[in-house]
Amino acid sequence: MIDPLVPPVLQAERLTRRFGGLLAVNEVDLSVGLHEIHAVIGTNGAGKSTLINMLSGELPPSSGRLQLQGEDVTGWDQPRLARSGIGRSYQRNNIFLPLTVRENCRLAAQSRAQRAWRLWEPAQSCRTSRALADEALERAGLAVHADRVASELAHGQKRQLEVAMCLATQPVALLLDEPLAGMGAEESSRMLELLRGLRDEHAIVLVEHDMEAVFAVADRITVMVNGSVIASGEPADIRANREVQLAYLGEMDDAAITGDAA
Repeated sequence: MIDPLVPPVLQAERLTRRFGGLLAVNEVDLSVGLHEIHAVIGTNGAGKSTLINMLSGELPPSSGRLQLQGEDVTGWDQPRLARSGIGRSYQRNNIFLPLTVRENCRLAAQSRAQRAWRLWEPAQSCRTSRALADEALERAGLAVHADRVASELAHGQKRQLEVAMCLATQPVALLLDEPLAGMGAEESSRMLELLRGLRDEHAIVLVEHDMEAVFAVADRITVMVNGSVIASGEPADIRANREVQLAYLGEMDDAAITGDAA
């Protein structure tokens, strides 16, 4: 359960991004606390990708403020934010297919330590990165596949590997960009179970198009339209919000909106 007295792990205040005359993200407020999954939803072009790029440091905001564990990190670049505790996955697989599953995680662990990526390390750092990799793979449900070449994994397992690589960097906050993209029902179920487990130790921002999954796992949901937030709250409040239904959820059937079984 979220404790309202505990400060958020990650907090954005009036975060704005302009590209010339285009206002891509307009004064967005968003926070996520420990033990919380905060989902961000919206149609294509709503500004979700731009927002997560600012949260991860890959894109500087035009204005606004970003705080990580109470520290002002506005304008920090992606490597610095990653070393400070922000882990991110991407819409497209960002793994090294010729390497083994464990080697992918070891490289991720090395990146947090500011070392050049390499498979051959001094003994002590090798033990450290291997331990971090093995722990991450265990948590992501991929320990039995540690020695497999990444290219041999099924699609859902590759998405799990991306999450494991994030975990190997020892993040406090996870930014997950469409982790369920392209998954079948069984793979989606495994990923949702993984996310529920990760919530126990992390603050999670989830960008996802699968509305059934979002309402199944999120503690809070923020809805974006044309770069602005039109609603933010608990799933039940978002379901009942008529503006949200008209702007976004209207594409879903009545059962999906109300949460009623068919």
